[in-house]
Amino acid sequence: MYKIASILFIITTLSVASAQANTLIFNTQDFPPFNYEINNVVEGPAAEVIRTVCDMQGFSCKFNLLPWRRAQNEVKNGNANAMFVIGWNKARAEWLYYSPPLMQTEYGFFVRKNNNLTYLDSKDIAGYKIGVFGPSNTSNSLNKIKESMASKGIKPIDIKMVSDDVNIFKMLDDPNRNLKGVYSNKDVGLAIINQVKLKNIRYAGAQKKLKYFIGFSKKYTDKKLVDKFNHGLTELHKSGKLQEILSKFHMEAASLE
Repeated sequence: MYKIASILFIITTLSVASAQANTLIFNTQDFPPFNYEINNVVEGPAAEVIRTVCDMQGFSCKFNLLPWRRAQNEVKNGNANAMFVIGWNKARAEWLYYSPPLMQTEYGFFVRKNNNLTYLDSKDIAGYKIGVFGPSNTSNSLNKIKESMASKGIKPIDIKMVSDDVNIFKMLDDPNRNLKGVYSNKDVGLAIINQVKLKNIRYAGAQKKLKYFIGFSKKYTDKKLVDKFNHGLTELHKSGKLQEILSKFHMEAASLE
C-alpha cells in the first residue's frame, strides 16, 4: 500500500511539474488598440495571436494587464515569462529573447488641427515642445531625435515626458497649453483621439516604421519553450493565419526578415 501511494505521489508530482513547464505567463499594459481588457479578460490583436500559438503548440497561457513598469518588473523578477507588445532595443535584447515580429506599425507626430505641419524631417519641428509617454521605447526614440537635431545644428525640441499617454493627448488638445505636438505610435494616438473624443488633433506624419514583438525573460524562461513558441508563430505567419487575425483589427503583419 505504501509503495502504491508513493508511486501515485510521484506520478502526480511529475504531472504537476509537466503542466507548470508548459505554462507561460504574459504581461502587458492597457495599450489600445494593441492590448486592452474586456470584462477582466486581456484582448486585442496580440493577445489573440498569442492564444492561437499557445493552442497550436500545447501551451497553457495566462495573461496579466498591469501598469507598464510593474508588468516589466514582474518579467524581470520571474513572476511572468514574457511581455508584449514591445519594440526592439539593445538594452531589452540583453535580458529578453525576442519573438518573430508580430505587426508593422509606425511612430510619428500629432499636432493641433490649426497647425498645417506636414512632418517630413526633424527640422520641421525645430524648437517644438513635444509630449511623449514614458519612460518607454517611444520616449527613447524621441530623445534620439533631439540629440540628432542638436548635432545637426537644428534648434532641438523640448521634451515633456508623461506617464499617462491619454493625458499627454488631452494636453495637446487644450489650446491653452504650450505643448505643440505629441510623439506617439500612430495607431495608439488615433485610438486615444477616438476614445476620448478629442476634436483638435490630427496626425502630421510618420517619423519611422517599426515592428512589434513579444519579449521572453532569458533568466526565467527555458529557451526550448521560447523556440517552440516562436516556431509556432513563424508557421502562423507563413500560413497567412497571422495576417488573417490582424486584418480583423485593421493591422498589418510585419515581414519575417
